[in-house]
Amino acid sequence: MRINKTMIDEMELLAKFPRASHMQGIKVHSDADATLRDAAQRLFDKGITDSPDGGYLTDLGLDLVKHLDTLYAALSSKAG
Repeated sequence: MRINKTMIDEMELLAKFPRASHMQGIKVHSDADATLRDAAQRLFDKGITDSPDGGYLTDLGLDLVKHLDTLYAALSSKAG
């Protein structure tokens, strides 16, 4: 398994979504970096968000963010 730059860009964008409420989303503006805009479009195309410019997380997106949080916590912990 390889984690490529495209996946990292998508995970970084997912990490920006608010955790406090499912009723909060994000907006990727048209003047944002192309890497960010492209990641937002890919997340939408995959059914992870409800809008090509960010929007809200779908049920799939909410599940993925939980997994991302778990992965981050595991990798951030100190060994031993």
